[in-house]
Amino acid sequence: MTNFFAFDTKHFDTAQLESMFAPARAFAALSVDTTEKLINAQLEATRAYADTSLAQLRSLVEVKDAEGLKNYMEGQQQVANELTERLKGDAEKVVALQQEFAEESQKLTESNVKQAQETAKGATETATKAVKETAPKAK
Repeated sequence: MTNFFAFDTKHFDTAQLESMFAPARAFAALSVDTTEKLINAQLEATRAYADTSLAQLRSLVEVKDAEGLKNYMEGQQQVANELTERLKGDAEKVVALQQEFAEESQKLTESNVKQAQETAKGATETATKAVKETAPKAK
């Protein structure tokens, strides 16, 4: 029984295959890089929020009297401000990553369209030349 998926690679032009798959590979690499950056940003933010929450819980556990509770509650405003700034910075980071991805995707697309146009132009010129060369012979 022969393997249905087996094929002889000698019959394939690797340069042609590379030119076909290079744009997809470049976009996939860009997507993976952007995903990695987004995940790292999320992990960093999650860690910071968890650390802040744990610090606040530890502070609350240390409250032993009315004065300690008053100090804890007064500190909450500062914590809220810090978290608001952190959240704003995290949102800006994600937006910047998305903009970078969009710009790089656009550059890849423009490059691929230009390459496809050049390939099509070359193929058209080759076909036109072949037709012109064979036309006189057909008479």
